[in-house]
This record gives sequence, structure tokens and C-alpha cells, in this order.
Amino acid sequence: MLQYFRKELFMKFHSIRFIASALIAFGFVSAAYSQNSLPVNAAASVNGFIISNDAVEQGIQAALSQGQKDSPELRKAVLGKMIEISLLSQQADKDGLANSDRANSQLALIRQNYLADLELSTYMSQNPVSDADVQAEYNREIASLGPQGMIVEYKVSDIAVATEADAQAALARIKKGESFDKVARSVSLAPNKVQGGAVGWVQAGQTLPQIASALTTLAKGQVSPAPIQMPQGWYLIKLEDKKSSKPPTFEQAKAAIRNGLMQKKQFEFLSQLRQGANIVVR
Repeated sequence: MLQYFRKELFMKFHSIRFIASALIAFGFVSAAYSQNSLPVNAAASVNGFIISNDAVEQGIQAALSQGQKDSPELRKAVLGKMIEISLLSQQADKDGLANSDRANSQLALIRQNYLADLELSTYMSQNPVSDADVQAEYNREIASLGPQGMIVEYKVSDIAVATEADAQAALARIKKGESFDKVARSVSLAPNKVQGGAVGWVQAGQTLPQIASALTTLAKGQVSPAPIQMPQGWYLIKLEDKKSSKPPTFEQAKAAIRNGLMQKKQFEFLSQLRQGANIVVR
């Protein structure tokens, strides 16, 4: 499958979840300074407490990651928001809220989220995806297309039921002339039953082997001749349509491939941490 060639891009790795994370991580508030003098790395002072340039930059990066464009107005707005946060946090201290259970739990969560992002970004900087890695993955995906070198996509509908007997009963109705759409709306347990079982376009490699095997043998309009057992239950699938297209060039695909390889590294790192951890879930 050309999993990295899909239109959807993988979500970015190391997002800053809250501006507050930046404030904590980069020393949003430090010891009081004279109102008439600021340290070199200070963007502003609020009642003598410092907002660092690093914190402002992190806030700007968080805004950019949400689609905003860098501009003097944005930078002014971010700094203004941080000043407001400083004023409110200082007032919270005066009101005795800083050491409340609620404040401590939220601050601990913000710290934990930031440290998680920092650990991932550090790991990825130490284990980067190289240009050679991207090229090799592209070559592997192209080779997997076979001699014709085309991406084959299948437009699929499915019916998901709990037991083989239920699947056989649904198949019998279809063989007697009921439409796949009608039977799916009637008996399927999957959320897409309201669309008559429509799944949309997929590549064989994007599905489990049982489904992929059936897809490649069906002709347009055909339904799988027997129920297919899956981890979640029993399935019937219908091939609505089929199309072939040329794969993207390396230049077109490399960004998505790189993102995919980075996500794979992240997943492997998290799996390694899980294996070495003692996790108890109630």
C-alpha cells in the first residue's frame, strides 16, 4: 500500500498544547526586577515579574501551528495575552488560589504535557529521519505496486455483524435480490450503516489481509461470496468501483513520507516505553 501517499497528512508531532506550557517551561515569571530595567532576555515586566522572550516566541509558535500568520500584530497580541495571564496569575496568588488542589493538579498536567512534548522532540532530534530514509521508503512503496506501477483503489461498502450466522442471513437476503444498501441499513452494526455501508475509496494494503484478499478477487458490483471473519466480527463487502492512478513523484510524496516515518519512529519509541513500564489500568 502507498500509505504515505494518501491525501490526509499525519498530524504534527510536537505541538505546544497550551501557551501556559511555554510560560512554565521558559520562565514566564521570574524574580522581581526593577520596573526601570529589564534583563536581556525579557520581553516585558508586570509588577516586576518577567515575561521572557523565549516564552513569547513559544506562544507565537503555538499560534502559527493553529494556522495564524506571523505578523507584528500577532506578536503584539501574544505578548498582550501573556501580560493578561501574568496579571491574573498574580491576583490568584493574592487570593490564595495558587496552592489549591485544583491549581496544583492543573499545573502538574501542564508540566507533564510540556515534558512529554520535549521528550519526543529531543528523541526525534537525536533519531532524525534522513533524506536517504525517505528515498528508500519511496522506492519500497513504488516497488510494491508491481510491474504496472499503478496505484489501485477500491470503492467499498461493507456490512458488519456479530456472528457468522447473522452474516449468512444477510448474504442470503442479498442473494434473493435485496440491495446491499438496504440490508446494511437493516442489520449492520457499523456506524456507516446509515450510509448503506459505504466505506469509500481504499487501497488493498490499507485494509486487513482478509479484506484485501477478497477485494482483489471481486469484480465491480460483486459481493464477497462468503462472510469474512475479522477481529471485530463478521463482514460482507461489496466492490462498488475500482480505479487506477499513477503514483506521485518523489518530490510530491516526500513530505508525507517523512511525516509518516517520523510518526513510525514516535510509535516505536512509545511502544518501547510501554514495554518497560508497569501500567495498571482500573
